[in-house]
Amino acid sequence: MNEQNRNLILATLLSFAVIMTWTLLFPPEEIAVDPAAQVATQSVDPTVPLADPATPDATAPTTADQTAAEVARIAIETPELTGSISMLGGRIDDLALTDYRETLDEGAPIVRLLRPVGELDAYFAAFGWTATDGIDPAAVPGPDTIWSVETGETLTPSTPVTLVWDNGAGQIFRTEISVDDQFMFSFAQSIQNVSTDTVSARPYGLVRRHGEPSDAKRFFILHEGLVRMSDGELEETSYSNITDHTFDERERTLADRIEVQQSGWIGYTDHFWMTTLIPATGTPFRSTSKYFEARDLYQVEAVMPPSIVAAGETATVTTRLFAGAKEWEAITHYENETGVDRFIDSIDWGWFFFLTKPIFWLLHNLNIIIGNMGWSILALTLILKALVLPLAYKSYVSMARMKELQPEMEKLKERAGDDRQAMQQGMMKLYKENKVNPAAGCLPILLQIPIFFSLYKVIFVTIELRHAPWIGWIDDLSAPDPSSIINLFGLLPYAAPDPGSILSLIFIGLLPILLGISMWMQQKLNPAPTDPTQQMIFAWMPWVFMFMLGGFASGLVLYWIANNIITFVQQYAIMRSHGAKPDVFGNIKSGLKRKKADADSKPDK
Repeated sequence: MNEQNRNLILATLLSFAVIMTWTLLFPPEEIAVDPAAQVATQSVDPTVPLADPATPDATAPTTADQTAAEVARIAIETPELTGSISMLGGRIDDLALTDYRETLDEGAPIVRLLRPVGELDAYFAAFGWTATDGIDPAAVPGPDTIWSVETGETLTPSTPVTLVWDNGAGQIFRTEISVDDQFMFSFAQSIQNVSTDTVSARPYGLVRRHGEPSDAKRFFILHEGLVRMSDGELEETSYSNITDHTFDERERTLADRIEVQQSGWIGYTDHFWMTTLIPATGTPFRSTSKYFEARDLYQVEAVMPPSIVAAGETATVTTRLFAGAKEWEAITHYENETGVDRFIDSIDWGWFFFLTKPIFWLLHNLNIIIGNMGWSILALTLILKALVLPLAYKSYVSMARMKELQPEMEKLKERAGDDRQAMQQGMMKLYKENKVNPAAGCLPILLQIPIFFSLYKVIFVTIELRHAPWIGWIDDLSAPDPSSIINLFGLLPYAAPDPGSILSLIFIGLLPILLGISMWMQQKLNPAPTDPTQQMIFAWMPWVFMFMLGGFASGLVLYWIANNIITFVQQYAIMRSHGAKPDVFGNIKSGLKRKKADADSKPDK
C-alpha cells in the first residue's frame, strides 16, 4: 500500500469516528407530533384523517386508553366469530375466531385476532370522519369518540346494530354495522344534517396495531405486515420496512400515501389471519400506511371522498372490513361474488405464484374429494409426476443409453489414463456418435426445484394445512414430524425434543428417515460414479438431505418421499423397457464392498 492510499484510508476512518462521536454527544432532536400542530395541518389539508398524536412519553397512556375499559360494549356472535364492539370510537377491538385454536392441545384457547388497548398486542379497527367544509374539526367523530347504541343489542348475521353520535352543532352521525356468516363486516357511515348550512366531511376507516405482533414468525418465506391493492397493483411491506417510511408533512408522521382511483384495499396480514379495509369498488379513496415512532403504532387508513350534505339531507358511505382467517374459499368468494378486486392475492403466494396458485387449487379440490390432506398430498404428487412424465421419459431413456455406454466409457478411461482433456474429448465424441445428451438427466431435477419450492410455500402459508392430520402420529401436516428416534418413535417413555431445538434437528422423526432411505434407494438404480469425489458427494447426499429436511413441514417431507418412490418406479420401468437392467441390489453390495475395501486400505495409526 503506497503512502497516498494509506493517508486516504486513515482520513476516512478519522472522519467516520468524528461523525459518530458528534452524533452520540449531540443527537438530533426528535420530532414529536403536537395535537395543535395536527389541527393546524387539517386547516391546510382537511382530508387528513384524525389520528392519535404521539405523546412525548411513549409509556404514558392517553385519555382514550384509560377510557377504553370503561365504556359500554356490544357483543358479536356469528358462526365464525365472537367478541365485542367498544363504544369508544365504535372500535372492533375484541374479536376471536371460534373455529381455530392456538395449539392442538386439549382445551387450548381459541385464536384472538383483535385486542383492546391496554392488552399486549393491542389491535383494532375504527371508523370516523374528518371535517372538510362548514363543520368544525372537533365536531366530527374519530377513534376516541364515545358513541351510543341506537338500535340492536348483539351483532349477528341477522341483526345489525346502529351507533349514533350527535355533535350538538346540527349534525347527527350514525354507523350501521352488519356482518355476514364468515369474516366480513360492513360499516354504513352517514351524516344527517339538521342545520341550515351545507357541510362537507370525509369518512374513513383505520386499522391500528400497537407494535409489531409478538407472535410474528419473521421467516423469509412468509410475508407479515402491510398488504394493499391499489388499482391492480399489489404491495407487500414488512413491519421493518414500514418503519422506513419517509416523514410526510401532511400526515405529520412517517407515512406512505396512495390515491386509489378505482378499486383497492389495505390492511395487515399475519401468518394465517388478516384485517383489511375494503372501500366500495369504483370509489376513489386515499390509501395510507403510517408509523408513529414515539408510541410504536402502525396504522393503515382508507379515506373516502368528501360527502357534501345540504341542509335537511343525509349522506351515507359504506366500507367493508375483513377480519378473520385467510381461508381460500372465503377469500375467493369475496373476490368473485362481492367484487373485491384481486382479493386472492392477499394470500402470500410468493414469486412462483403461477405455480403456487394452481397447485393449491388442485390440492384443495383433492382434499374435498378425499377428505384427508395427507392422502391428498400423495394424490397431488401422482398427478404432478404424470404431468412431467414426458420430460422424465426422455431423461430416463438418455440415462439408459448412457448405461449401455458404460463398457465403452471404461475402455476410454483406460486409454486416457490421467489425461483429463483426452478423457473429456473422448466422452463428448462418444455421446455425439450415440446421440446421447448427458444433461438430459438434469431436466427432471430442474423441474422439481420450482415445484418443490411452490409446494413448500403452499404448505407453509395456507391455513388449510394448519393442524391438518394425516395418519397416526402426524396430526399437523404444517409442522415437523413430532416423532423422534431418541425414544424409538414413541415406544420408549421419553419425551421427544421440543420442535425447533437443536436436539430435534439431530434426533429426527420417522418421516425424515424414510426420506433419506428413499433417496438412497433411488441412487442405487445406477452404479456409483467412478470419480472418488463424486462418489463421496453421492454417498452423503441422502443423509444430508435427511437432516436438512427433518425440521420441515411433515406435508412437504411426505411429498418428497412419495416423489422419490414414484421416480424410482418410473426410472426402473423405463430403463428396463430399453434394455437396461438396473441392478439395485448389486449396486448396494458393490457400494458396501467398496466401503469395506477403503476401510481395510487405511493404514493403522
